[in-house]
Amino acid sequence: MNGASFSLFLLAALIIAAVPGPGIFYVAARTLSGGRTLGIASTFGTALGELVHIIAGGLGVSAIILASAQLFTALKLFGALYLIWLGIRTVMEAGHPLLEPVGPIGAKRAFREGVLVEALNPKTAAFFLAFIPHLSNRRPGHAALQFMSLGLISVALNTFADVIVVAAASTARARLARRPQFVQRLRQGSGLFIAGLGISLALARRPATS
Repeated sequence: MNGASFSLFLLAALIIAAVPGPGIFYVAARTLSGGRTLGIASTFGTALGELVHIIAGGLGVSAIILASAQLFTALKLFGALYLIWLGIRTVMEAGHPLLEPVGPIGAKRAFREGVLVEALNPKTAAFFLAFIPHLSNRRPGHAALQFMSLGLISVALNTFADVIVVAAASTARARLARRPQFVQRLRQGSGLFIAGLGISLALARRPATS
């Protein structure tokens, strides 16, 4: 990849990382629900989930999934049901007092959930396959390596944007900590939002393939 193409890629990746999407909304909801620790854990979890798509895309697995209506639908429904289940559980747990600080078990669970949320989202695979190949050098023997390299950069930028969102959301949550009833409503709202992301994923259509 020449300098001009790489600069174009960085600019596009920065814009995409800054534009709010499902990943940012999910991380923000987890932060508002459980605080900064859960937000950071979810951020690194979603980053690892994105890496799964990067590796799968470089190896050609993602293209196979997107080309098959059955495989795309199965992955989509698994991801949607998982998000809906997480949302419902968050709403139910909102009725119980949240212990601070969040322990290692809670952080590990948030990390695992973040990995699954992103890894089970076929829309992430579709995004990487639609975005990266058009900006890479398609010389034989270099396609997979370039795809993964550019994908890592994109994941790093997305993770940086998520960390900023976590900081902002945790600051807003801390200012409202003296109003326990409001925090409870906030946690319930976060759960409903996560479930809403699941419903949105369930309604997503398979991208057209050439």
